[in-house]
Amino acid sequence: MKLVWSPETASKAYIDTVKSCELFNESSVAELISAMAAGWNAKLIVETWSQGGVMATSIGLAIASRHSGGRHVCIVSDEQSRSEYVEAIGKSGISPEVIVGQPEEAMSSLIGIDFLVVDCRRNDFARILRVARLGHRGAVLVCKNANSRTASDFRWRSVLDGKSRVVRSVFLPVGKGLDIANVAASGASSKSGKGESRWIKHIDRRSGEEYVIRK
Repeated sequence: MKLVWSPETASKAYIDTVKSCELFNESSVAELISAMAAGWNAKLIVETWSQGGVMATSIGLAIASRHSGGRHVCIVSDEQSRSEYVEAIGKSGISPEVIVGQPEEAMSSLIGIDFLVVDCRRNDFARILRVARLGHRGAVLVCKNANSRTASDFRWRSVLDGKSRVVRSVFLPVGKGLDIANVAASGASSKSGKGESRWIKHIDRRSGEEYVIRK
């Protein structure tokens, strides 16, 4: 089983996010991420937030979770960040779960992440990706604020440390840059099936001789 795309759900989340984030400067990022999270029917949506960060993305992900019937969690590094985040997001009438702690600690209780958004401005964003416990249906990983320098130095396969297979990845010049990767469902074969060979046993009815043919 893998994540299945729903254009209708993505469209609804996109429109709702446009309405909710029209006052934010970087709403284009929020709209895109919201549509992606909802469209992939993500049941566990996780994001990281740093002090001074915009709230549009969080609002978009909260809207996406409503459409997908999922859970939205935000990870912050300390209590001061938590207070600032809760106060700011509360003005929008949204109250997502907030977890305070370092990557390994914060991720320990989050099993089966379908959609993960990290902020490249955090020094530990790569560690967060590495310790994330992704869902068995696969996952979509998003790095926001991924400027051109970060994008050129960034390699999904090295960050994921070979634990998950990257199906496809793309860098989008939206906002301050989005680096996005789609990770395969657990148990999915890393081979396309083309070029693979198999042995076929054939018995000649007339002679009774057995042949083994590689096809």
